Amino acid sequence: MFRHTLLILLLALATPSAWAERIKDLANIAGVRNNQLVGYGLVVGLTGTGDQTTQTPFTVKSLKSMLSNLGVTIPPEVNLQLKNVAAVTIQADLPPFAKPGQTIDITVASIGNAKSLRGGSLLMTPLKGADGAVYAMAQGNVVVGGLGAEAGGSKIIVNVPSAGRIPNGATVERQVADSFGNNGPIVLNLRQADFTTAERVVEAINKTFGGDVAQAVDASSIQVRGPTERSQRVSLIAVLENIEVVPGQGAARVIVNSRTGTVVIGQNVQVGPAAVSHGNLTVTITSNPIVSQPAPFSGGQTVVVPNADISVNQEKKPMFLFNPGTALDDIVRAVNQVGASPSDLVAILEALKAAGALKAELIVI
Repeated sequence: MFRHTLLILLLALATPSAWAERIKDLANIAGVRNNQLVGYGLVVGLTGTGDQTTQTPFTVKSLKSMLSNLGVTIPPEVNLQLKNVAAVTIQADLPPFAKPGQTIDITVASIGNAKSLRGGSLLMTPLKGADGAVYAMAQGNVVVGGLGAEAGGSKIIVNVPSAGRIPNGATVERQVADSFGNNGPIVLNLRQADFTTAERVVEAINKTFGGDVAQAVDASSIQVRGPTERSQRVSLIAVLENIEVVPGQGAARVIVNSRTGTVVIGQNVQVGPAAVSHGNLTVTITSNPIVSQPAPFSGGQTVVVPNADISVNQEKKPMFLFNPGTALDDIVRAVNQVGASPSDLVAILEALKAAGALKAELIVI
């Protein structure tokens, strides 16, 4: 019987023939990437859940600046007390080849002390890239998945009401320059660098097109000779990304999350000859005070004498033996038999690694 819940994920148990994946799922095209955008704006229309202006003066300054741009001048000595306005940051990912006029989703998050953005509306805000140029304009009603309520000194918060999203909330105004139409080769960058996978990708591409069309630059990049015309490069990539390749098997690794007890064991993990014994030692101390009563007319005093019963119970667990070349399923079966808790499992794996019996890289996060 298990005393604790132990989650062990078994990965990579399929045969290599079932592992064939498309190049689209293994690699990215160099130069084809998202670009992050960020902006600062104001959300208005809140029902008293906005920033407290005495603690967030930048909200008032931002509102005065916006009104000034709209032709409304507020004297400097006027101290606005607002509860329906919140200063927010806006983040968005600009997808590759996005054209002016297309829309993208944005995320809005409070940077002040606003309690909730529910019911608010984002005013028009420019979104800038890393180069400082404006690539999109954001505006719209904020959709908040969380909520908060308080009354009589009690408060409840569900999810995060101080952040939300606006679907299609930004309109692209500028296209990011790309190198897709250059005359150079098309470069495929593997999502996980591996020499075996890179070589297999090269073999699959050359087998499909014939000749030495592709060559591996390193464990991560493969160069493919491509046409100079942009439309022909699109057609070539459409064929490239659907070529199936059997990726190389990853290095033997055991990943242990010491906080949650999650253990991920790779396919090639093996254990050398080793014997493991697992058991728990329980010490129980029970207080049993004794009352000392003096003899009659002795002049003594009645006192309580401390007394404790101590018992030691060592749980007996069988020792299990790992033979040479023990595989993944044998490891899992043996650990389950001894009923190891997550912390115990981490200790067993670390001991096996220290003894040189664990033929894998042990990573504890």
